[in-house]
Amino acid sequence: MTTHDVEIAIIGAGFSGLGAAIKLTQEGVDDYVLLDRGQDFGGTWRDNVYPGAACDVPSHLYSYSFALNPEWSRSYSHQPEIHRYINAVADEHGIGNKALFGSDVTQAAWDEDRGAWTIHYDRDGQSHTVTARTLVGGIGPLCEPNLPDIEGIEDFGGKMVHSAQWDTDYDFTGKRVAVIGTGASAIQIVPQLGKTAGHMDVYQRTAPWIIPRNERPYLGLENWAFKNVPGLQAAIRGGIYSFNEVVAAGMTYAPKALKPVEALSRANIFRGIRDPKLRKAVTPTFAVGCKRILKSNEWYPTLDQDNVELVTDGIARVTETGIVTNDGTARDVDVIVVATGFHVTDSPIFGAIVGSGGKSLAQVWEAEGMQAYKGSFVHGFPNLMLLVGPSTGLGHTSMVYMIESQLNYLVDYLRKTRSRGIVRTDVTKTAQDEYNRGLQHNLRNSVWVNGGCASWYKDRNGNVTALWPGFTFNYRNVTRSFDIAAYDVKTADQVGASAATTAEPVGADA
Repeated sequence: MTTHDVEIAIIGAGFSGLGAAIKLTQEGVDDYVLLDRGQDFGGTWRDNVYPGAACDVPSHLYSYSFALNPEWSRSYSHQPEIHRYINAVADEHGIGNKALFGSDVTQAAWDEDRGAWTIHYDRDGQSHTVTARTLVGGIGPLCEPNLPDIEGIEDFGGKMVHSAQWDTDYDFTGKRVAVIGTGASAIQIVPQLGKTAGHMDVYQRTAPWIIPRNERPYLGLENWAFKNVPGLQAAIRGGIYSFNEVVAAGMTYAPKALKPVEALSRANIFRGIRDPKLRKAVTPTFAVGCKRILKSNEWYPTLDQDNVELVTDGIARVTETGIVTNDGTARDVDVIVVATGFHVTDSPIFGAIVGSGGKSLAQVWEAEGMQAYKGSFVHGFPNLMLLVGPSTGLGHTSMVYMIESQLNYLVDYLRKTRSRGIVRTDVTKTAQDEYNRGLQHNLRNSVWVNGGCASWYKDRNGNVTALWPGFTFNYRNVTRSFDIAAYDVKTADQVGASAATTAEPVGADA
């Protein structure tokens, strides 16, 4: 077992973790390490390699503001291109030498005596430990696949694959395929598999609202202009951002204003499906926006194919040869594709982060509800900053904007604590509770509360804890500067010399 001490440890090398590393480097902070269980940068865009994987946010908006990409090939980027972009940005800023890939974090616990976080991780078949004054959780909500709790699913004798753990070597040609789920991943996978599968059953529990996807390739002239015309790409990005904020207003304050979006989706159904019975089956029964609004031109035409069947009866159990629905119908298949999303409000990593009171994030949130202060700091977890934490998610625009807002908060946190000699920072319970009461108040008229659906936006208590209510520029404003008054803080003199960790470079053997 090897031990190294650093000022800051970052968990996760996706958009948020990489962004944090870049901002630290730009701030002149070099004493940090980045831990990730994968083999390169990318996070969810590295791990999700299923056929058709792509972003539903326009390319110009789904990138760092400080690293605009004039070479996007399409108006909506696909997984391989986003993965390449993230790694290119990491290379440009020299972050690779700060990352320890293949490092699977098993626990991060606050040590009050040392005034630091002790992070345990496995790498190259060995256990390692690193202690850090500050822990940055760039874990992200889309990292832990959610497997459905279905009777007999472990007894299936054929091939089973989760959308986030895709087997790129498996050949679906001519196979009998069952797809469980109709969410964001499924609507991209199904049209691709529908081209080669012998027969495909798509199991739908809830029909989503799906609008057309206005995707197109960029012309060479456009890419030239993005690169050579000053301000053009930033202006396009700003226009897309502004349009999306109008949608945010409807979702949060006036759901009835989203009726044009509903009409667009209904027209998409009518255009893509011929059978009136099937049209009815794929038409949602909840308000548009209550679940994430999806984008596809191929979903409905695929469901209308002769080799595809939409199954709306609930799944009773899985057998060795296939799936049995509640009406008793048994359908034998060769492969089951699980596209049931991720553990968002109940991620296993929450159980591995242990605060000053000896309780994990999972235990605290189970008892009190999933919440944080400004989506970043949690009472009882000193010097821990979560990126893409509770109540920072979006249903209308790019998460990169929210991540960059949090990075502003992180940088100012470091500036102020360093300049004042502060070594321990814990948000007060009063500030956290007041902040979250305000969030729930702002959500009271939203489509997520009143839209008549169940979604991963809500925790087990039914509270919307995954989403930011309202305009994203409001979040940018509240995270512009670190407000020390909301925190209990201590200097090294107050906590004693034992609280000061020694800074020791992290080598390749860590």
